Amino acid sequence: MLNVLARARLSAVVDPVGRALARAGVSPDVITVLGTVGVVFGAVWFVPRGHLFIALIVVATCVLTDMLDGAVARARGGGTKWGALLDSTMDRIADGAVFGSLAYWLAVSDRHPSAVAALLCLIGAFTVSYVKARAEGLGLTCNVGIAERTERLLVVGAGAILGMLGVPHALDVSLWLLALLCLITIVQRLREVRRQVTA
Repeated sequence: MLNVLARARLSAVVDPVGRALARAGVSPDVITVLGTVGVVFGAVWFVPRGHLFIALIVVATCVLTDMLDGAVARARGGGTKWGALLDSTMDRIADGAVFGSLAYWLAVSDRHPSAVAALLCLIGAFTVSYVKARAEGLGLTCNVGIAERTERLLVVGAGAILGMLGVPHALDVSLWLLALLCLITIVQRLREVRRQVTA
């Protein structure tokens, strides 16, 4: 949902950078992989130590490459099936690093209910993406849902920021909210696929 709006508005900034990188011979695949390495490093290195602010900055910066690799691909004449597969795979690795690190940090901090919420977010994020991928593999479309990747990262990021600003239980609430939003999104996508199949 927000993904479409954000990409439409940011393309005016990102596309010229993408064209410049394409002229310089930079591969979109390299950008995809480097962005994921940055996210994994930021999450796995800083989150378990409780340095959420630094982790947030590193992860947010590297997540921007999720738009930049697409801009480079478009500048080079369009994306490829390999590029789409690589991008989706790297997104799952990045999501796993973020929510897995959060779950670990919360667990060792004796915040076990919130650690469970982080694990539910991890499962939810993977399932949301899987339903869409499986539907598309069956020749169907599944572009619905209130908690796509952009929304998921925004919710957990907002919770972390509010928590650092002293708002009680902000991160905990954001994780439980996100787990619920993931469940709703899964149901929305399953209903959409069923509607297409039974139409």
